[in-house]
Amino acid sequence: MKINLICDLETGICGEAGEAAFEMIDLTQPKKTIDLYYVTDPICSHCWALEPVLRKFEAQYGHYFNMKTVMGGLLESWDGFADVNNGISGPADVAGHWQEVGVHSRMPIDGTVWFNNPIKSSFPPSRVYKIIQKQDETLATIFLRRIREELFAFNKNIAEDQLMIEVVNQLGLNGEEIVKQAHLEGGHQLLNEDFALSRSLGVRGFPTIIMVNEEKKGVKIVGARGLEYYVSGLQQILETEELQPKQPPVLADLLKKEERLFSKEIEVMYDIEQNEAELFIQKELSSESYTLKEILGEKYIEKK
Repeated sequence: MKINLICDLETGICGEAGEAAFEMIDLTQPKKTIDLYYVTDPICSHCWALEPVLRKFEAQYGHYFNMKTVMGGLLESWDGFADVNNGISGPADVAGHWQEVGVHSRMPIDGTVWFNNPIKSSFPPSRVYKIIQKQDETLATIFLRRIREELFAFNKNIAEDQLMIEVVNQLGLNGEEIVKQAHLEGGHQLLNEDFALSRSLGVRGFPTIIMVNEEKKGVKIVGARGLEYYVSGLQQILETEELQPKQPPVLADLLKKEERLFSKEIEVMYDIEQNEAELFIQKELSSESYTLKEILGEKYIEKK
């Protein structure tokens, strides 16, 4: 399966273009409740750009659905890969496109990793994710977030064993053992199961979010979209206009959970403007609880 590495700023899609951003679909497997499938990849730049909106959607509407993260397989290897139409013949050609996504979304993306230490495949971190997910869904979600921070903001090659081991160790797990398992046949099998699920859902680009109800009806939303797209999709699948969103968590609780938040994520969660973010942080947090930093022109906070 060949997937473009170009991430289109107009459509918000990493992968094959040409899909409608929003469409009703039918699925064949019955579901007892609403399941939300988030089909993604660790090196999908538009998935990184979606994080502020997706976090808010989960925080306010997550009581309506069960979220299932599915690895889609954006880059198996560079062997024989060429995307002539988009000017991509090797890793270095990706950097500029990533940087455009970073500027457009204000989720910081360095991108020079493609020059200095290019990622050969997104499959290794995807397999590590699957091994962790089998043990603990919450820790798998944290792992995915951490390696994206390392890749996009801090410019690390997340396909390297040592980096993955360090990130897994930070979760309180045995990094060496989990990365070792990810290289074995079982790790490959778990990832292939996700690929099969992704194909069965008709996914061709990332991010794709699919919501399925108990009547086997689904809504598919392709690309990094605004919150209103996902709320509208949820209303359609529930056949109601009356959703009851929860209040966003207070910033202190959110930072305790996430440990690192970029300004754009705070702005989206609390409906504030960029120039209001720093004052909002000072108002909501004690100065002893966080450190304010900056990278690539974007402010972010870390839990002390």
